[in-house]
Amino acid sequence: MDARTPHPQAVPGALYIGDIARRTGRSVHTIRWYEAQGLMPGVIRDRGRRRVYSDYHIGWLELMERLRLTGMSIRQLREYTALVKQGSTTLRKRRALLAEHQRRVKAMIAKWTEALALVDAKIEFYDEWVAGGTRPTVSPQQRARAKRAAAKG
Repeated sequence: MDARTPHPQAVPGALYIGDIARRTGRSVHTIRWYEAQGLMPGVIRDRGRRRVYSDYHIGWLELMERLRLTGMSIRQLREYTALVKQGSTTLRKRRALLAEHQRRVKAMIAKWTEALALVDAKIEFYDEWVAGGTRPTVSPQQRARAKRAAAKG
């Protein structure tokens, strides 16, 4: 056995793929996919060639899935992961990459918030129509605009 493939008992907190799947609620297939895409740094193998993970990988998976959920592309995830693998000399680049992603997420949240306001207004419109028996005179668009204007104050 060489230094790259330690015995799992020699690694404090060693976890296998099933352990990671149970602890994260992700499938074994999903975890292997992330690794195959180069998005799981620091995975080692034991003498039996089984992947050995740690709590670090649980946090890493959560970060990758959150970034993906918020629209980060696989290419950007790979770029971020590659920067992490290069060490602390890339801290500024990593921060810049995440700051740009944060800007895009905030812009998308603002758009979704505006879209949700119209959906909410449409539901209120239908509630009023059903309760009163007649079509309301104020359209959902007018309601949403009025609420937006009131919020800006």
